[in-house]
Amino acid sequence: MPSVAKPDSLDAKDINDENSNGSLPRTKLYERLKQREHSWWQSRQQLINRKERKMFWYGENSLMMWFLWQLVSYVIVAMLLMLLSKLLDIMLPLWQYVALFTLQTIIFVVMLAAKGQMANTLQRKIDKDELLREEAMNEMIILAEDSLYPDVHAHAPLSLREMYEYFDKSFHLASLHCLLKREVDAGRLILTQKHIEAEILPPDLADDELNEHASEMIYKSTL
Repeated sequence: MPSVAKPDSLDAKDINDENSNGSLPRTKLYERLKQREHSWWQSRQQLINRKERKMFWYGENSLMMWFLWQLVSYVIVAMLLMLLSKLLDIMLPLWQYVALFTLQTIIFVVMLAAKGQMANTLQRKIDKDELLREEAMNEMIILAEDSLYPDVHAHAPLSLREMYEYFDKSFHLASLHCLLKREVDAGRLILTQKHIEAEILPPDLADDELNEHASEMIYKSTL
């Protein structure tokens, strides 16, 4: 299994064309794979963050959260005004307080009215992230078919930990797990011990979870 060098730039649409005749050397394939893995990891992290934000601000119980934060903002503004009054030794007239809180309420009402539009905008970004993640994974699979998969079959049985350390930890455990899961699902690899659904966990949590069991996860080839 060759070492992984630092990846260079590659247009995703050129992957199939460049490797259709097997012209790319194995080390170059691993460079491309590392680059795609980085893109997949970033898009996956961004996708999860945006889904969490959508659930928090635009989910089923989000209206109560909006009103709660508005009440909190009233309290914060009131405390700041009191603090400024003491520090500057000034006393604002009542109408200025009323005007400030009225303006704050108007801004909240406008944002609340645009809540649906903001949710749709966020959903479009989520859909785009989903597409980018799927494209990056498909490109990783194409590259792995001529690099990672043959090497794993040739050297199996291997643990996830052994593969991770062989590549000098340049790939994330979750990325290797998701790539090898395709071979497991196809019946070309058998995974012993613990099988973790790392693809549904946030990237950092998936890596932490896999790190605890990587030595026990042995991949055996059926080819």
